[in-house]
Amino acid sequence: MKKSTSQLEQLTGRLSRRAMLGGAATAAVALVQTASGKTLQQGIAVSELLPDDPTKQIGTLAGEVGTRSTFEKVVKKPSDISSRSPLQDFYGIITPSDLHFERHHAGVPVIDPAKHELLIHGLVDKPLVFTVGDLKRFPSVSRIAFLECSGNFRSGKETLSPQDICGLTSQSEWTGVKLSTLFREVGVKPNASWFLAEGSDAAIMTRSIPVKKGWDDAIVAYAQNGEALRPEQGYPVRLFLPGWEGNTSVKWLRRIELSDQPFMTREETSKYTEPIKEGKYRQFSFDIDARSIITFPAYPKTIEKGWIEIRGIAWSGRGKVARVEVSTDAGKSWQPAVLQEPILDKAHTAFRYVWHWNGTETEILSRVTDETGYVQPTLKQLIEARGNAIGYHFNPITAWRIKPDGTVLFKPE
Repeated sequence: MKKSTSQLEQLTGRLSRRAMLGGAATAAVALVQTASGKTLQQGIAVSELLPDDPTKQIGTLAGEVGTRSTFEKVVKKPSDISSRSPLQDFYGIITPSDLHFERHHAGVPVIDPAKHELLIHGLVDKPLVFTVGDLKRFPSVSRIAFLECSGNFRSGKETLSPQDICGLTSQSEWTGVKLSTLFREVGVKPNASWFLAEGSDAAIMTRSIPVKKGWDDAIVAYAQNGEALRPEQGYPVRLFLPGWEGNTSVKWLRRIELSDQPFMTREETSKYTEPIKEGKYRQFSFDIDARSIITFPAYPKTIEKGWIEIRGIAWSGRGKVARVEVSTDAGKSWQPAVLQEPILDKAHTAFRYVWHWNGTETEILSRVTDETGYVQPTLKQLIEARGNAIGYHFNPITAWRIKPDGTVLFKPE
């Protein structure tokens, strides 16, 4: 609501009197309007930034970019090569773009979109170079889907949050042009069965992708959650492969080469392969297996006796979430959770389960079943299937210990 002249005069006078009487240090500068209509800068003391009664003070004026409340301290948790989304702090299924997890192989490049190009060549009828403007002229498509790093697993101590354990998954609405549209433009030859996707970062990230995935649902994305991609997410264009391990969705995409065989790059020979039994390694295990995690209550929260809404997310790279079950007695029994609509293909799905905690020590867990019938395994089952070497594509059931004093701790296995 627009303030009257008398209100503005009162505010200006109140600020000035407080600053003079209190002698407080100026912490910020605000724009105020005088009785004559002039707009002036007014220093604000620290005490003014946290007013007891916000109805007695004009708020911050409209700006060019929105901000979060100073009371909200939600942030990613960075390391040298990645930063993890704060899953325990989210509402709904869309990850704010600036809180989407990051995984780099040589940092975030600075790319001028006016100079950026995408070359498609190899086993095609007509090699072509597309500018970013060219890509935006094609019919666009948007879809909501998750993205997850194949190395998204942490364990080892009780003081781990959902962000620590599996914060390398996030979800956005991705917008761009279907890769199949570009394939039709260049004319893919019948014997082309693989393509190489190459990025413009200092690592020149490359992955071999079956051409079938390109025809099915691959997107050359230039927007995320209604705005241009963030630089950390591949600005100005990236490949996005729904349901597949994150490294295959090559960021800062600059080249696609079609071939009749995989290219056997470093990222698919010495990296991004997982050990299985008898000393063997598995390559090209693209699909993300179904997984779920309770995000509340979880470490470092403390709960009180009474009714509690257990909340979490579940997802699968092979389709939709069909069912999520919750156990409040350390896995002895399981009850169905309520799934929040929309339940989308290859997307995070929110679940809820209302529970009455009587104050006794217990463990709470969740497990998901996807539409293919795949059931999220325990860590013991994963190790029995693959051996003791813990590597990529680990998606075990996660348990939280509830102590009698309400403390919630991760249960490492």
